[in-house]
Amino acid sequence: MGPAPAGEQLRGATGEPEVMEPALEGTGKEGKKASSRKRTLAEPPAKGLLQPVKLSRAELYKEPTNEELNRLRETEILFHSSLLRLQVEELLKEVRLSEKKKDRIDAFLREVNQRVVRVPSVPETELTDQAWLPAGVRVPLHQVPYAVKGCFRFLPPTQVTVVGSYLLGTCIRPDINVDVALTMPREILQDKDGLNQRYFRKRALYLAHLAHHLGQDPLFGSVCFSYTNGCHLKPSLLLRPRGKDERLVTVRLHPCPPPDFFRPCRLLPTKNNVRSAWYRGQSPAGDGSPEPPTPRYNTWVLQDTVLESHLQLLSTVLSLAQGLKDGVALLKVWLRQRELDKGQGGFTGFLVSMLVVFLVSTRKIHTTMSGYQVLRSVLQFLATADLTVNGISLCLSSDPSLPALADFHQAFSVVFLDSSGRLNLCADVTASTYHQVQHEARLSMMLLDSRADDGFHLLLMTPKPMIRAFDHVLHLRPLSRLQAACHRLKLWPELQDNGGDYVSAALGPLTTLLEQGLGARLNLLAHSRLPVPEWDISQDPPKHKDSGTLTLGLLLRPEGLTSVLELGPEADQPEAAKFRQFWGSRSELRRFQDGAIREAVVWEAASMSQKRLIPHQVVTHLLALHADIPETCVHYVGGPLDALIQGLKEASSTKGRMVMSRGGELVMVPNVEAILEDFAVLGEGLVQTVEARSERWTV
Repeated sequence: MGPAPAGEQLRGATGEPEVMEPALEGTGKEGKKASSRKRTLAEPPAKGLLQPVKLSRAELYKEPTNEELNRLRETEILFHSSLLRLQVEELLKEVRLSEKKKDRIDAFLREVNQRVVRVPSVPETELTDQAWLPAGVRVPLHQVPYAVKGCFRFLPPTQVTVVGSYLLGTCIRPDINVDVALTMPREILQDKDGLNQRYFRKRALYLAHLAHHLGQDPLFGSVCFSYTNGCHLKPSLLLRPRGKDERLVTVRLHPCPPPDFFRPCRLLPTKNNVRSAWYRGQSPAGDGSPEPPTPRYNTWVLQDTVLESHLQLLSTVLSLAQGLKDGVALLKVWLRQRELDKGQGGFTGFLVSMLVVFLVSTRKIHTTMSGYQVLRSVLQFLATADLTVNGISLCLSSDPSLPALADFHQAFSVVFLDSSGRLNLCADVTASTYHQVQHEARLSMMLLDSRADDGFHLLLMTPKPMIRAFDHVLHLRPLSRLQAACHRLKLWPELQDNGGDYVSAALGPLTTLLEQGLGARLNLLAHSRLPVPEWDISQDPPKHKDSGTLTLGLLLRPEGLTSVLELGPEADQPEAAKFRQFWGSRSELRRFQDGAIREAVVWEAASMSQKRLIPHQVVTHLLALHADIPETCVHYVGGPLDALIQGLKEASSTKGRMVMSRGGELVMVPNVEAILEDFAVLGEGLVQTVEARSERWTV
């Protein structure tokens, strides 16, 4: 488009209403009337509507400023295109907190601080003497076994500190959670509180007393309990404001000990802090057998001692550049869309924040990078680094008293040490979850490298629940059956370490069992546990069986999927006994065409649709044989479209052909219209099936 005529520019510049001058048509009477020059004034523009800007020729073709050149150069270097930059910037605007809401949240936090420090104290009593608790509040912890040594009294916290992503500026909408650490006075704790859940009992009683007094305050519209990252030994108290700001923020109170109270050498992954005699209710064994280590229990205690040090480390690094904070926010959106941060053992936003700190320390991320580049760098690292084999550490100390990475690999599936060198940040992350994160990171990198037009939407705007990401999905319920599985698999040390949580204790052995059984058919096995819902302060905490359903997802390989034969070792090999023990009655000796006599398992499958469901037979057989989980407790979802496809095939056999006359002979030819109609029905069925099993989440 060229520049506007000079007359138009002048009229636009004066700001006066335009005057319409119609041309003179003909002569005579009409010409005389036209000579009076009728003027038609345009109506003034409506208020609040944007009007087109009229630029002069000089303004339209002026040279770009230095600021515009720098932005174009940054877009070329830091982003793939200007469109991607605009999309990322708009997404960050949507998920960030506005300054107005921050002011309201800060005001609410000041009110919480004033009320917490004014909670009255309670005289000292035995831990088992809980008669002082009011009738309207329950201890948010399963006290099993109930008998435990120690004393407790309540004193107001010595320090109230805001920790977590809110203070760092990396929290994202729609759910805004503010974590507040309450440092318990040293007078409450005793030297041996690290043993036999004494510290966790005191922590729960501390929260119960706080909940009783804060629940009566009119400032709060909701006061309830919840588990911290799904850990049933570490409840937290949730506070929400009353009125229109009820959904504005959720404040989570976390009692914690003084930073230097527990001796770090007693909380190493090789140490035991839950005595078998106390946990099982038996007399101590006199044979001098060593106690099993309790690495996860020790980690949960250590986590409460480093809340402030982790905040200081994150604040120091992320404050170096805004691009680091933007990258953390994008990573949190990426995790949330794939539901990788949900439930116990999820890959949380805190972990990706610490991962950004690690990559900055190793100079794989620079402070000059944009948020998009930080996202790419972290995804590239996750796609290529296997922390289940080679762990990483933020610790720079060469102290010989610190445990080695090999010690942590023996105790945990995934290893990522913090700056102290004693705490594994990924202690709750299972190998299956990390492999799922790796798989999603590889797919995301392929998508980014392809520079597809819809790459941004597929990466950060499209929900991808488990039903969309995996070929077959199975649900184990009721979860109480896993308690019998722990006894069948003899998982007493794991139960002792997890404080009686039989779901967490059985999860690792069950996934290992299924991975071994599915073998070459399996590409990836992942699990998902729904977060335990909040509960009222007047109710008992949810039991392990009340945490919903344990869901397992199977991503299968096409090659070998339909094979009906599991070929084992030859009968005279020592591995044959292990094969028979693993497969049980399914294993049998067979002679093959080459003359070899081998152990083998043959699955019943006549049609191709039945062969695609052989993993169902494998899963149900192994769970019943080794974990005492009957087939009625395994709800398998696989091949839901087979019935639809089979129905279309039967319909096509009759209407998919028609008779035509060619050269005087009747011949059978395909009915193209009927076939296209079948494909349309199939497409509608696919869409309805996927939409019925998916959940939508929008930023």
